[in-house]
Amino acid sequence: MAALSLEPPFVTPLWSLVALGVGGIVVLVLRHRHPPAAFGGAMALALASTAVGSGAEGMLAVGAMYLVGLRARPMTAWSALGVALLLAAAGARALTLRGTRLPHMLGSAPPIEARDTLLDWLNFFSLLAALLLITTLLGINAGHRRRQLGELRQRAAQLVRERDQQAETARAQERERIAREMHDVIAHSLTVMIAVSDGARLAADEKPQQAKEAMGRVAETGRRTLGEVRRLLGSVRADDTEPHVLQAPQPDAARLPSLVQDFAAAGLPVRLAVTGSPPADAALGLTVYRIVQESLTNSLRHGREIRSVEVEVAWHDGEVRIIVQDFSAAPLLPTAERSPGRGLVGMQERVALYDGDIEAGPHGGGWRVSARLRRDERGERE
Repeated sequence: MAALSLEPPFVTPLWSLVALGVGGIVVLVLRHRHPPAAFGGAMALALASTAVGSGAEGMLAVGAMYLVGLRARPMTAWSALGVALLLAAAGARALTLRGTRLPHMLGSAPPIEARDTLLDWLNFFSLLAALLLITTLLGINAGHRRRQLGELRQRAAQLVRERDQQAETARAQERERIAREMHDVIAHSLTVMIAVSDGARLAADEKPQQAKEAMGRVAETGRRTLGEVRRLLGSVRADDTEPHVLQAPQPDAARLPSLVQDFAAAGLPVRLAVTGSPPADAALGLTVYRIVQESLTNSLRHGREIRSVEVEVAWHDGEVRIIVQDFSAAPLLPTAERSPGRGLVGMQERVALYDGDIEAGPHGGGWRVSARLRRDERGERE
């Protein structure tokens, strides 16, 4: 267009073509880092080009409107279009004056016959306005699609993060559950095995038959413990090679009498009293079983000269109460050992799942554990 504008005899001034070309390059360089400045520069150059240039810089205004529609909000794009239309009206007026009051454009000769200036202005303005409007609509449509795709990508990334967080939380909860179960199983079994083994060792010389029976109980306890540990580890691995291990039932409240018998065989004078009927809730039954198991394990491990241990489990309509009280001649634990251990923390976590409460501490010369768990009768009926 500059080459056409420099053809004689109707030549556009060279200085205006060079100045407008340099300004157009600057606008193109700034359009990404400084969009508002680039937009203003494009509009100014387009208006100046219609007045004293080749008109090529009008493409800068078209590109600027497309970028505004692409990047900005629709309201901003329509406001920018209003400004562009005002400048287009001024540019259309300048085009009607080219060759008469303003320099020639594209080497074209001035009209010989008089023409309707208003009609020329209307034709030029309609063409420029239609071009700007179409470009703005294309930019808004492309910008809407880009923003929609960006929101979808952001939502997908957020869902991935939430999925990873939920998976990590589930893994942490599973690790905590496995650690709690392993502590209850191993601590109880080892405590019973140690107590029975000590009794067998002392009775080996004078009562060999009782010692043999005691060692048999140790072996049975070890096998049962090994089975429970294999079940727990098998559930973590999700290994189908040992289905009989994975399908082994969890202990529940119905096994409390056998649990008490195990501790009695280990030398703990324990007595069980159960009132009410346990519900068909396996998880609640397991919780009650583990609380009694951990309490008796602590009594057997830390007790000093224990005279008796009373275990009371009372099933009511809306709750279950558990009391494990040992009566000893000396304090159950030395002062240095009375900090909450892993077993007490595990009992607190189990009770919290049922919105209950638990108290554990010295009582009447011994140690007392009192827990209360709430039952959901509606969930059981459903």
